[in-house]
Amino acid sequence: VFDLDGTIVDFNLDYKSARAEVIQFLGNQGFPQSIFSLNESVFEMLKKLEIYVHNHRISDKDYSKLRRAVLAILEKYEMESATSTQLVPGILETLQALKKMKLKLGLFTVNSKKSTEHMLSTFRLKPFFQVVVTRESVPSVKPNPIHLETALKSLRVKPEETVVVGDSVWDMKAAKELHVFSVGVS
Repeated sequence: VFDLDGTIVDFNLDYKSARAEVIQFLGNQGFPQSIFSLNESVFEMLKKLEIYVHNHRISDKDYSKLRRAVLAILEKYEMESATSTQLVPGILETLQALKKMKLKLGLFTVNSKKSTEHMLSTFRLKPFFQVVVTRESVPSVKPNPIHLETALKSLRVKPEETVVVGDSVWDMKAAKELHVFSVGVS
């Protein structure tokens, strides 16, 4: 089970600008910008937002609307980056070799379905993966193990039969949580 950005593709997302726009958006919605940081992921910001909303008795419906708006901002940056993304050197040959070995291959990514589909189509990678689990496919993304667990269930494989390949601490934490062997790439 592979991660996408940083593992299969060199994804040049402008994280800092995306995070700044999310913080600005949430500030414009009346939330204190001071509770968010440019050093945290948008998903960490969403967790803080969820706690804030819960503590201030804001409706789940309003939180869902805010969450969709925040993820739309992130998706905008992902789509911009997807147009200038390149394959990681050697990945195509790696995927071809694994496919030849008749191994089941899956993908789990915090990227949106739209940007993931774009990259998989652009590089003709769809045929390699039996399962693609994007952020829309799960209630929580990695490092929450449910993200990886969803991929494993869809592939119908056990954790001990699996190898996770990723470039982030989040990939490794999700794998460790499920006792899945993991390989980190830089």
